[in-house]
Amino acid sequence: MSELSPVRPPRHRGIYLLPNLFTTGAMFAGFYAIIASIGGRYSEAAVAVFIAAVLDGMDGRVARMTGTQTEFGVQYDSLSDLISFGLAPSLVMYTWSLSTLREFGPLWGKLGWAAAFIYAACAALRLARFNTQAGVADKRYFQGLASPAAAAVCMSFVWSVEKFGLPGSDFCFITAAMAIVVGLLMVSRFRYFSFKSLPMGNHQLVPFGWMVVAVLLLALLILDTARVLFAGFTLYMLSGPVFTIWSVATHRRRTRRNPA
Repeated sequence: MSELSPVRPPRHRGIYLLPNLFTTGAMFAGFYAIIASIGGRYSEAAVAVFIAAVLDGMDGRVARMTGTQTEFGVQYDSLSDLISFGLAPSLVMYTWSLSTLREFGPLWGKLGWAAAFIYAACAALRLARFNTQAGVADKRYFQGLASPAAAAVCMSFVWSVEKFGLPGSDFCFITAAMAIVVGLLMVSRFRYFSFKSLPMGNHQLVPFGWMVVAVLLLALLILDTARVLFAGFTLYMLSGPVFTIWSVATHRRRTRRNPA
């Protein structure tokens, strides 16, 4: 008597709608940022990228809360991130400021689009590396600056300058340096705190001091959103190199004190 073959469950070819709606919304916000920058509405473009970051943070949380995590969602989210935090910021910076470098000569003009491309390419490399290390990396830290945080640094800079009423052409060299440095930080080996170990669940208690900090931060954001975001994300960007260098120096001191 032959053994019965095990019955395989049917393969579901559909996708879950709710988390992918958030991902699609984030991608649309990134797409809108590109359209707005082409039309010269740079503050709107910067705000759209921040909206994309909020929606990007929600799609994964919604998928985990509803048990609708799929490989399709992971890949779709990565492609959305490339548009919202790779292509959109690079094109916003180019149309706002980097394109004016051509006024200094053909070589400077090439530097402008090269800086924008370096940022976009580094964002793509950062996302590809993150996908390959998803199952083995320490979830408490990011290796390299996360692409949403990188986009936040650049877009809050654009937004802050626009609030002062200054043209982007006055900052073309600063913008080029920022695009290149932030891009390289995305593919660096500097470790950044991921905030995933913070208590965020419904039943997790937090110290009272965290509530005070949250209220103060909210008040500052209301007073001057653009510059507070720029200051906060710039400090976070610098925290990676500082934390990594401090960790290496501490490890070396311990090794010298306690040689094997």
